[in-house]
Amino acid sequence: MELGLKEKIVIVTGGAAGIGRATVERFRSEGAIAIPWDVTTEPKVDVTKRESIESAVDDVIKQHGRIDVLVNNAGILRDAQLVKWKDGAVVSVMDDATFDAVINVNLRGVFMVTRAVVPHMIKAGRGVILNASSVVGLYGNFGQTNYVATKAGVISFTKTWSRELGRYGIRVNAVAPGYIGTDMVKAMPPNILNQMVSHTPLGRLGDPDDIANAYVWLASDAAKFVTGAVLSVDGGVVVGT
Repeated sequence: MELGLKEKIVIVTGGAAGIGRATVERFRSEGAIAIPWDVTTEPKVDVTKRESIESAVDDVIKQHGRIDVLVNNAGILRDAQLVKWKDGAVVSVMDDATFDAVINVNLRGVFMVTRAVVPHMIKAGRGVILNASSVVGLYGNFGQTNYVATKAGVISFTKTWSRELGRYGIRVNAVAPGYIGTDMVKAMPPNILNQMVSHTPLGRLGDPDDIANAYVWLASDAAKFVTGAVLSVDGGVVVGT
């Protein structure tokens, strides 16, 4: 199948590791010019800083003249219960800093990066925006008030922007991964990994490439009539929950 991605200019936030790195490599395998934006790469891009984002966008436009695909993949975790209660008293809560840190990267960062990139896509009359949601954005998860809020919010972004930007030839879709075997996940205790697998009808963790392949397909000509969609790549977790 001809995907039509050769020499496309692709930005992948959080592209230094895990799913982001796999996504960069997968786009490059299709002949795209995939550029990772991360706080650990050159150029160093912090998605929580407007100046950092706008400078990075300007650099790409100066060098390549356009941005064809944006993958909003950057994200962090800071888990805590809303209120942890034991023996008739509050033991701990999710504090403001923990809540704000995740909101700033996973939700506000997606908003700011997309806002900076979209004018260039409008001028070109085409573009693809792909947002990283999660299956927990669809059904919630214990101890993840902040993370779940961002991933549900990203779905709302996707549906809203697909309505606003379709007239300019810009498609907007989201991918909702399940349990994916990144290095961070594989470092978890065996009992936690076993629980993840037991909740997945296909009986295994996903590979980062499974998500990268979804991004590549959604960015390609093969999905040219797909917009406003949320593609679950989860081994059946949602239907099995």
